[in-house]
Amino acid sequence: MNNSYYSYYDYDYHNSTDDYAPCDLSSNNSLNTVVGPYIHSIICILGFVGNSLVILTYALYKRTKSMTDVFLLNVAIADLLFVLALPFIVYNELYSWPMGLVACKLLRGSYSVNLYSGMLMLACISTDRYIAIVQARRSFRLRSLSYSRIICALIWVFAFLVSVPTFHYYNWYKPGYNDIIWVNDTVEMDTTTDSQYVCEWKFRDSKTAKTVKVAVPSIQLAIGFFLPLLIMIFCYTAVIITLLKAKNFQRHKAVRVVLVVVVVFIVCHLPYNLALMYDTIHMFKQSHCTETDTLYTAISVLQSLAYLHCCLNPVLYAFIGVKFRNHFSRMFQDLWCVGKRYITPRRFSRVTSDTYMSTIRRSVDGSSENGSSFTM
Repeated sequence: MNNSYYSYYDYDYHNSTDDYAPCDLSSNNSLNTVVGPYIHSIICILGFVGNSLVILTYALYKRTKSMTDVFLLNVAIADLLFVLALPFIVYNELYSWPMGLVACKLLRGSYSVNLYSGMLMLACISTDRYIAIVQARRSFRLRSLSYSRIICALIWVFAFLVSVPTFHYYNWYKPGYNDIIWVNDTVEMDTTTDSQYVCEWKFRDSKTAKTVKVAVPSIQLAIGFFLPLLIMIFCYTAVIITLLKAKNFQRHKAVRVVLVVVVVFIVCHLPYNLALMYDTIHMFKQSHCTETDTLYTAISVLQSLAYLHCCLNPVLYAFIGVKFRNHFSRMFQDLWCVGKRYITPRRFSRVTSDTYMSTIRRSVDGSSENGSSFTM
C-alpha cells in the first residue's frame, strides 16, 4: 500500500485539538463494546428472522401480484442483506479485518447499496399507496407488474452507482499509528506499533479525503433519508386526507396504520441523520475531545436505533396485512406437520400445492384498492 495515502485514522488524528495526540474516545469505545456485540446481535437476529419469513412467504405461498408485493419483496431482500453484512462490519470496527481487500470492498459497498435501495423502496411503497387510493381512477394503468419490476431494477442500479465511492475508497490496510512518547522531556513519535489490518477509508491526498468524507454522508442524507421522507410525508398525507373523507371504519383503521408507518420511520431515522448532518458540517473544524467523544457516542446509539427499522419493516408492511398473516400462519402449520410427520411427503406435497393454488384463486387480494387494506 502506498505510504502517501491518507487513511481514516490519519484524518481523525488531525481533528484533535491537542497538537500531538488524537482524542481518546473512551465513552464511545466503551459503548461500542456493548452496542456492537449485544444490541446489534439482537437487531441481526430479529431482522434476519422477520425478513426471511417475508421472502419465504412470497416464495412458497403468495405470488407477487401487485406493485406493493414487488416493492415489499425487494425491501425484505435489501434488509436481509443489510443485517447479514452488519455483524462483519461490527467485528471490523471493534477488532480488525482479516478477510482481504475484495471482501472489504464487497462488504462496505453492499452495505451502502442495500441501505439506499431499502430506503428508496419504502418511498416507492408510499407512492404506490398514493396512486392506489388517491389516484384510484388512474391506478389500473399506472400500477402494473412490469412497471414495478423496471422501477426496482432501476433503483438497484442507482443504489450501486451512488455507492461507487464506497466501493472505491474503502481499502484493506494497516493503519499508520504514531504513538506519542516522551524522551528526555521532548515529544517524539513512536512508529513501532504493530497494528492489524482494517477495512476503512483510504485516500491519496487530503483534498480527495475532504471531498469524499463530505460528499458520501451528504448523498446518504439527501437520497437515503430526506428524499424518502419527503415522498412519504407527501403521499401519506394525501392518503390520510382521502381516507378520512370515507365514512368507513376499516378506512379509518387504515389511517392509524399510515400514521404508525410514518412515525416509526421518523423516530428511527431522523435523530441519527440529524447527528450525521451535524458531524458532516463540523467534520473539519477543531473541537474539544469531550465534545467529539459525546458526538460519536450519540451517533453510535442513534445509528443502532436506525438499524432497528429493518426489523420493524416486516411488521409494518407485511405482517399487518390479514392475508399475509394467513399465508404466514399456514406456512408454520405446514412446517409443524412436516416436523411431526403427521402427513406423508406425497400428501404434504399435494396439500402444499392445494394451499398455494387456493391463494391464487382468491378473488380479493389484500392489496385491492378499496382503502380498507392499506398495506397488503
